[in-house]
Amino acid sequence: MALSVLSGARASVPSYFPPGTHPAGTATGTGTATGAGFSSAFPPGTLPSNGVVQPVDWLPLGPAGRESLLRIPDSCTYLPCPLVVVSHPRNQSAARLRDSESFRVLIDALLDSHFAVLLSGDGGLTTWGSPSALKEVGQVHAAALKRFSWNGHTYALGMSMGGLMALRSALPGSPYRVSGVALIDAWTDLRVAWSASPTRRKEISVAYGTQNEPPPGLDPLMQTFKAPYLPLFVAASVNDGTVPALSNGERLYPHAALGTSEFVSLTGPHLGGNRFTPDMAQKLVGFYKRLEGRVAAKAVK
Repeated sequence: MALSVLSGARASVPSYFPPGTHPAGTATGTGTATGAGFSSAFPPGTLPSNGVVQPVDWLPLGPAGRESLLRIPDSCTYLPCPLVVVSHPRNQSAARLRDSESFRVLIDALLDSHFAVLLSGDGGLTTWGSPSALKEVGQVHAAALKRFSWNGHTYALGMSMGGLMALRSALPGSPYRVSGVALIDAWTDLRVAWSASPTRRKEISVAYGTQNEPPPGLDPLMQTFKAPYLPLFVAASVNDGTVPALSNGERLYPHAALGTSEFVSLTGPHLGGNRFTPDMAQKLVGFYKRLEGRVAAKAVK
């Protein structure tokens, strides 16, 4: 299987989310966040009590405090479009991604290419792809589809912790169908994440409602090995000191479907700047477009 190589940045590239930093305000636990970097879901035309106004081009969906944000390209008004559901890193949020100049490079590329974008709240800040969080994302997904002309195709994009949610959403038992998964510096093996640190173990324990390591039946990677091959876009770095590429992205990739999948070998730290370049954005968009083209080709036949 051919590998696509991207090596545009040195290991010294600063991380997208520097260690120990958080968005403006306070982020704690699994559900709530406060501060300028976060927002709540309010009906159109209403104003939050704190006076913070939502950007008019993003539609908040889901529970306040862990809401998702939907952006619909203008082209969807006259031509049905696919949806990309984006799952965020640990201790981040949909609002944090929306407000990130770095991540906007990927968002804008998707919107410009006729993909609606749903920045998922993922059920909270540290849900680690849990079944209850996926159920909530499923409800938000269903609400999002009522807001625009959807062409029937949903894709997933997961970064860091969000890789678990993105991968789980593409497996049997998901509340919605996912036709392809893109992962950037992503966790895929829940058991490795459980063993990574006491802090992560505590968060996973709360998210999954168990004091013990979640069983293999709840591990997205283990379940992927039992499922049909998936169209995958995997970007990972051997220099990643947060998510071991060898036991996550590289271990997952042999289960990628031939013909449409792509592995991008990166350098530099976890979620470093070379993950959010125009070149990477075009690679990501190209992956989803290949899947759209495959569906169109089947329809012609």
